[in-house]
Amino acid sequence: MLDQETITAIADELAAAETARETIPLLTARYPDMTVEDSYAVQNEWRRRGIAAGRRPVGRKIGLTSKVMQAATGITEPDYGAIFADMVFENGSVIEHSRFSNVRIEVELAFVLRDSLAGPDTTVFDVLRATEYVVPALEILSSRIEMAGRTIVDTISDNAAMGGMVYGGNPVAVDAVDLRWVSALLYRNETIEESGVAAAVLNHPASGVAWLANKLAQHGDKLDAGDIVLAGSFTRPMWVHQGDTVTADYRDLGAITCRFV
Repeated sequence: MLDQETITAIADELAAAETARETIPLLTARYPDMTVEDSYAVQNEWRRRGIAAGRRPVGRKIGLTSKVMQAATGITEPDYGAIFADMVFENGSVIEHSRFSNVRIEVELAFVLRDSLAGPDTTVFDVLRATEYVVPALEILSSRIEMAGRTIVDTISDNAAMGGMVYGGNPVAVDAVDLRWVSALLYRNETIEESGVAAAVLNHPASGVAWLANKLAQHGDKLDAGDIVLAGSFTRPMWVHQGDTVTADYRDLGAITCRFV
């Protein structure tokens, strides 16, 4: 386990990289004994400092919940990160590309909670009961740590590569549609690049939220009423560049679009 001084120094380094829009060298190369719990401690310190600086937490993201994402990253277990209000964009937003590093897009569902969820024994059914509605969302990935050779320790420390999110389309109650069969087509500049079905997320997207509630309990935390939870991608990450327009068509749940400038 890393000492608190080192954890604080890493959190400061990541915060500076986010502000400068730069990447830093791999943590695992510099701290070969760094553990998953160390990386969550770094993330928690970074989140705490963000709150102290006036950033408003609005939820959490879950990453690496589908086989396609695990295969794309070489990482075999889920992780989570924090969402602040200044990371959330409305449908149709024009977004500054240079705000992020190594910019990629993922297709997801966002659960908006009516009730709090606290592990350690949260189930899919608990999640469904606690959810006010589900809405289409795109996650913007941004890596503040260099990409090549990353492990889950690097990724978690880097707030699970969370950069931002775009939400839109049609909010639906959890019993209004079979969430497993929600599907989407992901376009970049009017060309389909990816497609997927939400069941790719741990067989049911609500399973990701249950995993998160139980994982947070291990860290003395929980999900609060009103939280937005990105349940995990059911497509591979798609690279986007300055000038690209991104559209995700969720059929009956509507569409999301954004443009990077």
